[in-house]
Amino acid sequence: MPFGGLVVLLECDGEDHRMDVTSEMTSSSLVELLRLLDEAEIDLWLDGGWGVDALLGTQTRPHKDVDIVVRVTDVPKVQEILGRRGFAVRQGTPLNSFVLADGSGLEVDVHAVTFDGEGNGVYRMENGEDWVYPAEGFSGQGVVDGRSVHCLTPTTQVFCHAYGYTPTEKDFQDMELLRKRFGVELPPQLKPSPSESGLH
Repeated sequence: MPFGGLVVLLECDGEDHRMDVTSEMTSSSLVELLRLLDEAEIDLWLDGGWGVDALLGTQTRPHKDVDIVVRVTDVPKVQEILGRRGFAVRQGTPLNSFVLADGSGLEVDVHAVTFDGEGNGVYRMENGEDWVYPAEGFSGQGVVDGRSVHCLTPTTQVFCHAYGYTPTEKDFQDMELLRKRFGVELPPQLKPSPSESGLH
């Protein structure tokens, strides 16, 4: 899905990297971002809309942002690398829950976790409360533009959408796609109303 935009020149590890910057997080822009973070040996898991599409292996809708889960200890490196691409903190407070944005409106929503002894990811939210990603939730595997990626599992995606915040229309659509593909059970709050069901 082609979109026009600016080209930003990055200098990383002595090499120049060019990335398209648009008002939409295209699959190619996301893959380049993932490549840069991977080269810095930063482990991450896709969450949210791109996490769903990665599980499905295809892009089902446009995305303005990408949600990533990283280790708290990797946050400084994430900020440094994305800062070279023009991203700065727009909302929230590092190290735990914050949004990075560039001048074109693209956003990277960072959920930083500390892993406990059982492999659960403890995420300190903006309100100061802890949200726990279950250890098994980090075993998801997906594909973005031909690149294999780590992402949250379908069950954990449903759990996060059901209890993490109030779902929107696009969330209902995403969850219905996961139900159809993977057979995950949706709680009542993630099932569209009869008037909306025709949209899915």
